[in-house]
Amino acid sequence: MTSIEAPPAQGELSHRLSELLRIGAALSKERDINRLLEAILVAAKEITNADGGTLYRMTEDRQALRFEIMRNDTLGIAMGGTSGEDIPFYPVNLYDRDGGAIHSMVAAYAVHHDCSVNIADAYTEAGFDFSGTKNFDKKTGYRSTSFLTVPMKNHEDEIIGVLQLINAKQRAGGEVVPFSDDDQKLAESLASQAAIALTNRLLINHLEALFESFIQMINAAIDDKSPYTGGHCERVPMLTMLLAEAVNNCKVGPLRDFAMSERDRYELKIAGLLHDCGKVTTPVHVVDKATKLQTIYDRIDLIDTRFEVLRRDSEIARLSGHASAEQTAALLRTLEEDREFLRRANVGGESMTDADVERVRAIAARHTWQRADGSLVPFLSADELENLTIRAGTLTAAERQIINHHIEVTIQMLESLPWPRHLKKVPEYAGGHHERMDGKGYPRGLTREQMSVQARCMGIADIFEALTAKDRPYKKGKTLTESLTILGKFKLNGHVDPDLFDIFMWEKVYEKYAREYLDPEQIDIVDVARIPGYRSPPAQ
Repeated sequence: MTSIEAPPAQGELSHRLSELLRIGAALSKERDINRLLEAILVAAKEITNADGGTLYRMTEDRQALRFEIMRNDTLGIAMGGTSGEDIPFYPVNLYDRDGGAIHSMVAAYAVHHDCSVNIADAYTEAGFDFSGTKNFDKKTGYRSTSFLTVPMKNHEDEIIGVLQLINAKQRAGGEVVPFSDDDQKLAESLASQAAIALTNRLLINHLEALFESFIQMINAAIDDKSPYTGGHCERVPMLTMLLAEAVNNCKVGPLRDFAMSERDRYELKIAGLLHDCGKVTTPVHVVDKATKLQTIYDRIDLIDTRFEVLRRDSEIARLSGHASAEQTAALLRTLEEDREFLRRANVGGESMTDADVERVRAIAARHTWQRADGSLVPFLSADELENLTIRAGTLTAAERQIINHHIEVTIQMLESLPWPRHLKKVPEYAGGHHERMDGKGYPRGLTREQMSVQARCMGIADIFEALTAKDRPYKKGKTLTESLTILGKFKLNGHVDPDLFDIFMWEKVYEKYAREYLDPEQIDIVDVARIPGYRSPPAQ
């Protein structure tokens, strides 16, 4: 059989239908709302060969249509969307001051009547107010002729916007012509697909915003538990993203091929926000333990009271003739010296020497404490003795285990959630920030090879934030040089990732973070050559 070629019009229509399907698929993949709205209008212009167009969105109160995107090829107008140019026009009101529906404006008419409006020539069309269009034409020298206005409806059959196209052009000669029936059908089909894509994206955005707000609420509750760690759940994710972006941008060194997509960034952001969610179970008195003897109050005051009673007992002994003035004076000096020493030991800011530990034990053994029933007990209880002989910091081994347990709870909480595919790695990223590269970290003792770059980034961020934090009860915030010196030693002893430390230094991530979160007195001039483990970046 001899094949018969389709007429040009039919071939053109077939091509436009194929283009409509392609555009619909592309719209469903766009994540950014502004780019999506822009793509909808551009696609409508292309498929109808329109010279210009406007995309309106319904306002929240459903009283007007707000200009979102404007394009006009002849005039070179590109407003809204990704153009960076704001649209200077007021919204199109749907109702007058008395609440009556406005039908004189084409876009409003399309909304109220839920129908498309196809106008061959605005200058001869009766029943609509085109005064604004004509004034625009006078100012620009343009001639707005044919109009095609199509409402956009979501899955609930609710109008969410209006697509308006201007001046259809012949594909061959370029003359302005009315929009054809095929143009209208194609535009209506595109508007329907676009409305679904827009609704889906808005729904996803709303769900993501709700999810992030819920995370922020959890973090606010965690930070609010302790005035000393407030902001930690905000600062660590920020620093993590700064370092990850630096790795993404660094084109030298072993990690030069590391790259993140927008989805990768979002996944890491969520992991950063949730990295300490397990702290909701950590007792406040452990998190807030500012001194060694602190529980819900600082028990050093009880020990002060005991010293005061011993002082009074010594005075009574002297007055009753059981001790001489010299003996009493010597005892009082000893009591005062021991009291001051225990107060210093209680602070926990400095590491205790062996001699300091032995002195605490000697004080506990030297003095006795008489209870109300007359029985004698050691001056310090076993718990007080354990706390006052803590070598560094303010936490006992048991309390440190309680603090460390938060990461196990974090992992358990996160692994119990039904994460979508693009967030599957959140538990791994969030759960690895206390691991060490040499496998001596916790809770799972992972080595560098068993961890992702993202999890290793979070480990450095968590340490650097803790070093520079100025709101901890047991120390003041360290300077940049002090913090980088400690971090550099951590690189050398296998605690943090050496390649990430290098990029942290090369890209000056610490400076970017410092400008946002550190006090001016913490931001000193860093001599990178004196930072342990520092090496110059390799040549590109």
